[in-house]
Amino acid sequence: MGTALIVLAAGQGSRMASDRPKVLHEVAHLPLLGHALAAGAALSPERTIVVVGHGAETVKAALSGLDARADVARQESQDGTAHAVAQARPLLEGFEGDVIVLYGDTPFIRPETLQAMVEARRDGADLVVLGFEAADPGRYGRLVAEGDQLERIVEFKDATEEERAIRLCNSGVMAADAGTLFTLIEQVGNDNAAGEYYLTDIVGLARAGRMSARVVVCDEAETMGVNTRADLAAAEAAFQTRARAAAMENGATLADPENVHFAHDTHLGRDVVVEPHVVFGPGVTVESGATIRAFSHLEGCHVAEGCVIGPYARLRPGAELDRDVKIGNFVEVKSAQVDAGAKINHLTYVGDAHVGARANIGAGSVTCNYDGVFKHRTEIGADAFIGSSTMLVAPVRVGEGAMTGSGSVVTEDVPDGALALARAKQVNKDGLAARLMAKLRAAKKRSAN
Repeated sequence: MGTALIVLAAGQGSRMASDRPKVLHEVAHLPLLGHALAAGAALSPERTIVVVGHGAETVKAALSGLDARADVARQESQDGTAHAVAQARPLLEGFEGDVIVLYGDTPFIRPETLQAMVEARRDGADLVVLGFEAADPGRYGRLVAEGDQLERIVEFKDATEEERAIRLCNSGVMAADAGTLFTLIEQVGNDNAAGEYYLTDIVGLARAGRMSARVVVCDEAETMGVNTRADLAAAEAAFQTRARAAAMENGATLADPENVHFAHDTHLGRDVVVEPHVVFGPGVTVESGATIRAFSHLEGCHVAEGCVIGPYARLRPGAELDRDVKIGNFVEVKSAQVDAGAKINHLTYVGDAHVGARANIGAGSVTCNYDGVFKHRTEIGADAFIGSSTMLVAPVRVGEGAMTGSGSVVTEDVPDGALALARAKQVNKDGLAARLMAKLRAAKKRSAN
């Protein structure tokens, strides 16, 4: 029996005070919707339906960037969660497996939790509801259950004092086979203060129809929803706390964990050392034994074993560093392959380039890769020595074992083993500095008067 996902992403999220759809706000450089889809994707669903509404075109465009294999259903008017789920029905015509309803603004539900819901369904429950034990139940809906058998969901405003004392709360996430889900939704009414069709009503309808309903319980942290900027900040903090703990558990050393920031897909190998104030953007892999020094920023790059990066280094997308590479302070590398043992230690930009093994790039050097329209490539051979403040005007090649003189502007290829000097001959004018300074000071004095 297959599984399908319905992810609700139609809400405006007015409390975010944003022109961007709420589900596209990011935690760890990934939209909230991306987190929800990633959790569901672990089940290898046959179908994934994202229900869009507010900012529908923007959300649809974001799905392609998330590489999500999802169909889109549109909720033209926001008439409640049951109404939103119903919009997915035409896209699941003929599907007979289980359907799990997720929320695009609830980013932290684990794949293992969703798998437990699927197993409960296949163990005979007609309807499965995800609940959590709340530290402060507040105004959450309460799950009235005996053991794992769910009797009903009671909204806070309708609950008795005895029911309000219940700490088992409703997350909103549900699972049922497609036929049962949509049959129950057909029976949901909107006789309530908001005039909306609530998905939670299907529990009472299922029990009235002598169907079984079961509760699967998860940690409260998994059910964190994001409705405000404060919620977004709390979600980011929660993600970072878990990511830091996981990195250290897997063998990385974080000298000051609270000042290291991860992306959703950061990978650190064993015995990686990360100093304070390091930020990882998306798409970073750091292999075992590398060191990332303080105040460095890495994004879209691969750092091999034994590399030392920083302090104050920036690795941009496409930076591929082989073993034992040294990238020093105020160095930026972008779209470049840097081979084993090469050193780029100070105040340098290397972009759209290939730096050979053991090459040494002197301070203040630049690969001048952009002519205002096109990007061009620089090739630096193995064991080459690039003198300080060399401008390599691409496309250009510096051969193996070649050198450039400090201050050179290199516009032509340098053969293997050659020395390139590309600067004007120095001329000294005796006494001219003193005469110029005297003239300038006199002019300044006249202007002051």
